[in-house]
Amino acid sequence: MASPQIETVTDVDDSAAVASVAAVTFPLACPPGTTSESTDAFVAANLTPAHFAEHIAAPDRDVLIARDAGGAIVGYTLVVHADPSDPEVREAVPMRPVSEISKVYVVAAAHGTGTAQALVAASLDRAVDRGSVAAWLGVSNVNVRAQRFYTKTGFRIAGRKSFWLGGIEERDYVMVRDLADPRPD
Repeated sequence: MASPQIETVTDVDDSAAVASVAAVTFPLACPPGTTSESTDAFVAANLTPAHFAEHIAAPDRDVLIARDAGGAIVGYTLVVHADPSDPEVREAVPMRPVSEISKVYVVAAAHGTGTAQALVAASLDRAVDRGSVAAWLGVSNVNVRAQRFYTKTGFRIAGRKSFWLGGIEERDYVMVRDLADPRPD
């Protein structure tokens, strides 16, 4: 597969397409045993076209998409350029200003193609462009594959936070990346 094309979404009319990818990719990162009812409810409550339209229109957010050679959206990130509101995250990530890489999701067929790396690199560039000195993200404490990926891209575990899914409290890792550090190769 050729290198993915990374774009910043600026047209709220593209929110349905991004939401469609979100609905397919969110379950891929959920802890084992998560029910389809729980993932469906989360998607319906948080990953709708209306939510993505709000993200696209918000001045403190960037929605980035990756397109394959045929133009299909195969992944996306949501970058939030704001101080964390969660007290556990504020404690784990004391640097300011900071950007959150809120979502990094890639369709299964594009796993291992460099798409996730390209999305994270572009997200970090957006954070630097906004003046952030660090970036952070949350990752499931049982998603070892994602943890290895984020570590390879320069993130380190800095703390923990709660993530509620299907009425169950998950204890995610908070991973942070100092943006003054050179990017790993």
